[in-house]
Amino acid sequence: MTKWLLSVALILMALPSSAIAQTKESLVGTWRLVSTTGTNDKGEVQQSMDMGFLTYTADGRFSVVMADNGRKPISSVPHSIEEKAQEFDTFRAYAGSYTFSGDRVIHHIEVAWYQILVNTDQVRSVKLEGDRLTLRGGFLVNGVMYAANTELVWERLKPETTDTKK
Repeated sequence: MTKWLLSVALILMALPSSAIAQTKESLVGTWRLVSTTGTNDKGEVQQSMDMGFLTYTADGRFSVVMADNGRKPISSVPHSIEEKAQEFDTFRAYAGSYTFSGDRVIHHIEVAWYQILVNTDQVRSVKLEGDRLTLRGGFLVNGVMYAANTELVWERLKPETTDTKK
């Protein structure tokens, strides 16, 4: 029995730390967007989002919202078609359930800013390093991959503490 335990311990020590750390539980929490990098097939930088939050729950749900930091306030309510288009182009949001398998997460989209994504599965490669989460992938729509070379880096938000002795 002791030899068996020692063997298991040695095998676990030989595995990369990310192989041990990347569990569904390690995704759970809220993450703040740190950076986005997206390039097309020619290596040209594509539009990226500057701000955002991603939340994974223990019961298998997720939600993400992202916005371009350069968004301009609308002039009035109601607003023009041009302003609506600008608002749409500088914001991303979608949510649903997710499955996780160590090096990838699949977002099963149930609601999205872009209706064509609803009822699709979007695969992201996952890399966890401490409180940093890197997701890579694009959007698969009708068999065509868009923004395939996109990398989003997220940082885990620390739980807020409440001082009840005020």
